[in-house]
Parts: sequence; C-alpha cells; structure tokens
Amino acid sequence: MKKKIDLSDRKYKIKKGDTVEVITGDNAGTRGEVLSIDRQKGRVFVKGVRLVKKTMPKSQENPKGGIIEKEASINVSNVMFVSKSGKITRIGRKIVDGVIKRFDKKSGEVLDK
Repeated sequence: MKKKIDLSDRKYKIKKGDTVEVITGDNAGTRGEVLSIDRQKGRVFVKGVRLVKKTMPKSQENPKGGIIEKEASINVSNVMFVSKSGKITRIGRKIVDGVIKRFDKKSGEVLDK
C-alpha cells in the first residue's frame, strides 16, 4: 500500500505577485504576473500565459453565457523569476536579521522586505 504524501506545505521560491518569464513550451519568452500557485500539483497560473477558451453557462453574474478566455496552469519548473533590472534570474534564500528572505542571485538584492 502506498503512503499518501502531503504536498500542501511544499515551498517554492516563486510567490504570488512575482513577475516571471516562461522558459519552455509554446509560450516561451512570455512574461506575466503570477496569479496563483497550486502547491499540491506544482503548477502556477500566470496572467496572459496559456490562455484557453472555456464555455460558460448562463448565470446571474454572466446573463449571456458564452465563451471566455482564461489562464490555464503551467508547471512551476517552466518559469523563471524576472528581476527589477528585467533579466531572468534564479532565487536563493538567506537569513537576514534572523529571518529567511529571498534574494536575486544575479544582483544579490533582497526581494522580501
């Protein structure tokens, strides 16, 4: 019998609100903001990346119904953080004043305030 592994506490160096660039796949080179992260599946939703069409039924919020474009998830390994200088970079972690903070590995700049 397989053990069920709880992945909900999985840590990622990318956070909601970060600007990222897609590095592989059909949308390679596209930049956008991280809308949300699914830690269970290891996937991220990036604004304006991997848009899919979805049919919506009629409802009070959407009285006409119809087809909408919505972001689909992509694997977290397929995106890289974009620094303030506009270059893609890796993110590291270091202890600053007794607190673990993220930092840009190219410039050494601390990201979390």
